[in-house]
Amino acid sequence: MITGSFVALVTPMTTNGEIDWSSLKNLVDFHLQEGSDGIVAVGTTGESATLTVTEHCLVIKHIVDQTNGRIPIVAGTGANSVNEAIELTDAARLAGVDACLLVTPYYNKPTQYGMIDHFIEVAKNVSPLPIVLYDVPGRTGVSLTIDSVKSILESTDNVVSIKDATGDLSRVTKFMNEIQDDFNVLSGDDPMFFPSMCLGADGVVSVASNLVPERMVALYDSYSKGDIAGARQMHNRLSDLFSDLFIESNPVPVKWALKEKGIIASEKVRAPLAQIQSSNLEILKNTLN
Repeated sequence: MITGSFVALVTPMTTNGEIDWSSLKNLVDFHLQEGSDGIVAVGTTGESATLTVTEHCLVIKHIVDQTNGRIPIVAGTGANSVNEAIELTDAARLAGVDACLLVTPYYNKPTQYGMIDHFIEVAKNVSPLPIVLYDVPGRTGVSLTIDSVKSILESTDNVVSIKDATGDLSRVTKFMNEIQDDFNVLSGDDPMFFPSMCLGADGVVSVASNLVPERMVALYDSYSKGDIAGARQMHNRLSDLFSDLFIESNPVPVKWALKEKGIIASEKVRAPLAQIQSSNLEILKNTLN
């Protein structure tokens, strides 16, 4: 189920910072039309850090209802409190998502043992809902070891995948060599998508897919069909976009680009994020043209 190009969907907001439900509908329709393999709702790119619990759950329910089973929906429901993570994940389960994405607990700086216990407790409380682990040390300050992932898998039956945003390609090889075949590995970084597939990864959770879903799906499909040279060429053509969408903190650049393309009505982000600086805007404009 969790293979291919999953878009890390932004959460559109009005100019006064409220959720823009009309733009969210347009964005989801865009991905249904362009053939995204799945949607990851309310993750990092969806500004989960500044949504209230009520907003978080409403966005998930809105997307599940709109897609109506046409593509898989993975909900970001991680937290640095195990009780909040269970609350969010259970709400997403009741809303009808296909899986949930649980980030390593941030700010607390837990040990490996603490993270193992955290994920096991959440997974057992929402079983049989599939769980995708999310390792992004650049944002959380901690990273799961391969041995910790194995310990989690040994104690649960519904942890099915990991989104690896460590930037360490050697980890993909270790996952392939040391963990059972039915455990999926997803790239958490667009620039690592193609290289990760070459090592055995199953897909990507993509920021760039907000803008170019059809091209990200084509890259995955080309590789899956054995057209490695074609996939590599697509990757190379997208490399500037991959880079420049992180010229400032995600999702600031991609929200501006979506507004520029007329897919959402405003590039508004919630504080402490701020709108893109003019010097970086010129770079991003050139990349999009």
